[in-house]
Parts: sequence; structure tokens; C-alpha cells
Amino acid sequence: MSRYVVGLTGGIAAGKSEVTRRFEALGIVVADADLAAREVVAAGSPALATIAERFGAEMLLADGSLDRARLRAHVFADPAERLALEAITHPAIRRLMQQQCEQAASPYALAAIPLLTEVGGRQAYPWLDRILLVDAPEAVQHARLMQRDGIDAALADRMIAAQASRTQRQALADDVVINDGHPDELQAQVEALHMRYLQLAAT
Repeated sequence: MSRYVVGLTGGIAAGKSEVTRRFEALGIVVADADLAAREVVAAGSPALATIAERFGAEMLLADGSLDRARLRAHVFADPAERLALEAITHPAIRRLMQQQCEQAASPYALAAIPLLTEVGGRQAYPWLDRILLVDAPEAVQHARLMQRDGIDAALADRMIAAQASRTQRQALADDVVINDGHPDELQAQVEALHMRYLQLAAT
């Protein structure tokens, strides 16, 4: 059971997944908010039923699962709708992630929470001991997002604008990994943080 939990966050396409993979390679258990988000809206789940009720049955595919692309397009077009979706899913995601971290068999656990700043930071996740930010310049995020998702510049702009600013995320962070170059440049940063977190977890 991990008694020490590090929250990992960062803007869209900042490279959070690459950083979490490197911590996992060092034997650290990662509770991923994106995976938890999928789990809590699985077919037949209470959250999915609430989503269908709130946003309409057309948000479901023929097999009863969530039409993610349709819901994403809908909520990114209207901030109020995005907030309504988050009010349904976030409490369930937080409960599941805390459980996963508590049950982790590594010296400390990593909770990967992309929207940590947006959902209230430490107030929303009071069980986090430390916060690590994966940071990249907005221009780098923008280029990665267009390439990764095959979207146009306007949608990339809207997706970045829908999130907290870099300044807001930096204000929340205890530690920062700069990810504006080649992925291999991350390894030394991750290993140094890993040693620090091992020491903190031991005390």
C-alpha cells in the first residue's frame, strides 16, 4: 500500500504519457485519470446512464457504449456543457484513483491527472502529497496536438484554451519536468525525481 502519492499533471499534448511510462519502467504504480474516466463511463455504469439522461441518447453508440468523439465535440463547443459533464464524472474518477493509489504495491504511487488545475487542485485531491507538472510551450503543444489527433489548428486552439493556463499549472506544481525537446531528454529528469520521491516516501 502506498502512503505517498505524487499527482502528475500537464497541459494537453505536453507529454504526460511519455513521463508516466518512464516512472512505470522504474516500477512505480500509476493511477491514470484517463483510464479511470473510461472505467467510470463503461457500458452499464451509473455515470453513463446519467450522461445519456443529461446529454441525450444520441451520445451512445448502438452497442450502448459512449460515443466519445461525439460527446467531446459537443462539450468543447460549449463550456457550460463541459462543466456539466465534469460534474458527473469527476467525483467517480477521484474515488477510483484514490483507491488505486492506496492499493499500489510500489514505494510511492503516481496519480496522473491531466485536469488537476481545472478541477480544483489540492482542494479536489487532498490526498496528494506532491504535484509534478509536465510542462511544454503552447506552440509545442499545438503542433503535437494537430499531429497526434489529426485535427485542424482551430480545434487545437479551442482544446488548449479550454484548459488552465501554463501559469496556473506552474503555480500549483512542486516539481516541473520540461518536455520541449526529444523524449530521451526526459530520462535524467525522471530519474532525479524518482530518487527524490523515494526519499520523501521513506520519511
